[in-house]
Amino acid sequence: MQVSRIRALRGPNLWSRNTAIEAIVKCSANALSQSQQDDFEDRLRQRFPAIGALRPATGAASLAHVLEAAALALQKEAGCPVSFSRTSATVEEGVYQVVVEYSEEAVGRMALDEAHLLVQAALDGTGFDVDAAIARLREKDEDVRLGPSTGSIVNAALARGIPYRRLTEGSLVQLGWGSRQRRIWAAEVDSTSAVSEAIAQDKDLTKTLLRAAGVPVPIGRPVTSADDAWAVAQEVGLPVVVKPQDGNQGKGVTVNIVDRPHLDIAYRAAEEYGTVMVEKYLPGSDYRMLVVGDQLVAAARRDPPHVIGDGEHTVRELVERVNADPRRGEGHATSLTKIRFDEIAVARLAVQGLTPESVPDKGHRVILRNNANLSTGGTATDVTDDVHPDVAARAVAAARMIGLDICGVDVVCEGVLEPLESQHGGIVEVNAAPGLRMHLSPSYGKGRPVGEAIVNHLFEPGQDGRIPVVAVTGTNGKTTTARLIGHLLASGGYRVGMTNTDGVYVEGRQIDSGDCSGPKSARNVLAHPDVDAAVFETARGGVLREGLGFDRCQVAVVTNIGAGDHLGLNYITTVEDLAVLKRVIVQNVAPTGYAVLNAADPIVAQMAASSPGKVIFFTADRHHPVMATHRAQGGRTVYVDDGALVAAEGSWRESIPLRDIPLTRNGSISFQVENVLASVAAAWGLGLDLAAIRSGLASFINDAHNAPGRFNVMDYRGATVIADYGHNPDAMRALVQAVESMPARRRSVVISGAGDRRDEDIRDQTVILGSAFDDVILYQDAAQRGRADGEVMALLREGLANASRTRHTEEIRGEFLAIDTALARLQPGDLCLVLVDQVEEALAHLERRIRGA
Repeated sequence: MQVSRIRALRGPNLWSRNTAIEAIVKCSANALSQSQQDDFEDRLRQRFPAIGALRPATGAASLAHVLEAAALALQKEAGCPVSFSRTSATVEEGVYQVVVEYSEEAVGRMALDEAHLLVQAALDGTGFDVDAAIARLREKDEDVRLGPSTGSIVNAALARGIPYRRLTEGSLVQLGWGSRQRRIWAAEVDSTSAVSEAIAQDKDLTKTLLRAAGVPVPIGRPVTSADDAWAVAQEVGLPVVVKPQDGNQGKGVTVNIVDRPHLDIAYRAAEEYGTVMVEKYLPGSDYRMLVVGDQLVAAARRDPPHVIGDGEHTVRELVERVNADPRRGEGHATSLTKIRFDEIAVARLAVQGLTPESVPDKGHRVILRNNANLSTGGTATDVTDDVHPDVAARAVAAARMIGLDICGVDVVCEGVLEPLESQHGGIVEVNAAPGLRMHLSPSYGKGRPVGEAIVNHLFEPGQDGRIPVVAVTGTNGKTTTARLIGHLLASGGYRVGMTNTDGVYVEGRQIDSGDCSGPKSARNVLAHPDVDAAVFETARGGVLREGLGFDRCQVAVVTNIGAGDHLGLNYITTVEDLAVLKRVIVQNVAPTGYAVLNAADPIVAQMAASSPGKVIFFTADRHHPVMATHRAQGGRTVYVDDGALVAAEGSWRESIPLRDIPLTRNGSISFQVENVLASVAAAWGLGLDLAAIRSGLASFINDAHNAPGRFNVMDYRGATVIADYGHNPDAMRALVQAVESMPARRRSVVISGAGDRRDEDIRDQTVILGSAFDDVILYQDAAQRGRADGEVMALLREGLANASRTRHTEEIRGEFLAIDTALARLQPGDLCLVLVDQVEEALAHLERRIRGA
């Protein structure tokens, strides 16, 4: 069994809406014989009893099916929430596509590797430590997944339909899209200023500001040495607290210090984190108040790490037993943290007259630290419902004084049932980016929906952080349609981000070049803060390679499928295969959105059944059965009637004369008419104002700058030159129909062919052109794409063998030389169609020649 071409499908894809790992698996045989299978299955289950069912619903199981089952089951055993997997046979004998869902990409990739090792071990009869493999997967999952604080916010966002994207491998997350996005870093939000964060980190400055706001705080100050620290302790009175002036998560904090030796140890621990400060120890319990905006949303009492004696085990052994609790781990990935057994813990034991080897009496409570941070092994008890309104008000005042949107306020007092002032309690710290773990999963009491509170602070009720997204796919017309939709939206006042095969554009400015019709470019647009609406040309390659760059769109446009393009690549071998792939954008239309479908293309029209939203059909023929039926059922349609574009729904009609739409050349260019119909339907589906649609149609000029390589018409010494990027038989038919509507004395065409098409597709292009053009100039494409030198030219020549009109054929090496040769022969009244390969370069070359004329 060979595993190759492993891909991460990071968005909705050909197989499902789930993120998944896809691999090509080649097996030495389609399936094991039944006797081999039974023996192999026994060996496999001995190594991994939890693997589950192996056989597919129909037919015999191949090793690829076994790999699929193992990769999914391993992730499940590691605690990953996955459920989808699939194995599909390809047209190649013994070759399969294996797809396995993942919740974290790194874990999914590792699971596939471990599954491969497992299958190979079962085949070879060698050992495989499945427990160790699961432990590795679990460790990887804990390492890469979002922590509890960030995860709770993301989950709350998803519950409201707000999309998210991790911007780093850490906790920096984008919620929402474009101009409606917000960003969080753990429990810190983008509206929190760096100044406020810096103030919160400076504990002495924080106390000064809180005191000015009338908030009770302990007395104390920064110190420069252990001797200075002891002097302050004498000034304010023992016991005291020693902590870093700039710290977090309880690092370097020691409380309830009553003698000089303990203070010296505490000073050394604190100075590792910078300047040290000493302040009066407030008696009572340690409470964490979580303030979001101007509300207290959760509160917890934090108890220091401790063990309970049993009269048999030493303190060290008791700590080891407590740390064995599966809820306790390193860092913040688990609900509890392991208790630290360091010199601070030893010092705290000494205060209690104990050592690590002491055996406490049964029931005796042994304190390992006085500060109660969860990061040092403490526990938390929810007390949200007990907080006195005055205590809550002081916590909110502290957060507002510092300027923190999300704030963890540390309070020390005897209890939260009465005001702080009445019990000599106070606020000892405020924290930016507070940990939410103690509120989400307290050791005792109920968890609080703090992630939801933060999301509600970031997004107003009813907001989902989304901008309108239009996805455009099809065989031909995608780029022009995407550009026109973007232009219509801009006419309606939107700041538009657009991707297509020419580049990425934001507000009309190109910010990236090349073929940008994939998911990476789409995600970049959705991350741009100046984008109010996005239009994505969605090509087959990106969907196959990585899935969609968004979870759903408001409008999905399928221009056509026709005879298809790029067939035979990546196991997309038939038009039906291609349609299933293109249908992905339709399947991911929002329930409130629209699928815009070509009614005249049967395979596109059938996609209507896959749309979660509504459907708008378009085609020039208003009497087409699909159009007539949909219109009779009250659906939206866009068509041509009496020289005008018509949008209709029920008894409502609105029309725009084609003569007012320059792109169509008074309706004579049929494929541009189809592009306009699709674009108007998309704009209508987004609710764009009709006046904006009219204005946008009238102002869209199809020149080499606005829509490069999309039927750009130019004049050259009285002859007509048309530049287009058509590159498949359907495009050739549409171009022939278009140029035949344009008068010409003599017609010539300049063409090459892309090597990654099937032989018949390359040949058919010149079969079609040979009946419409007098002269044909063939040139060799810049990239042969796997073809031998001259192979594509030979196929193009074969297509001209029985040409009914072509009388002159010439072969030239080099696109620019071919263009120059064609231009040199043009006479006034001639027409030349140039099928460009290097679009930008070829158009620039043409423009220079035309200006020089």
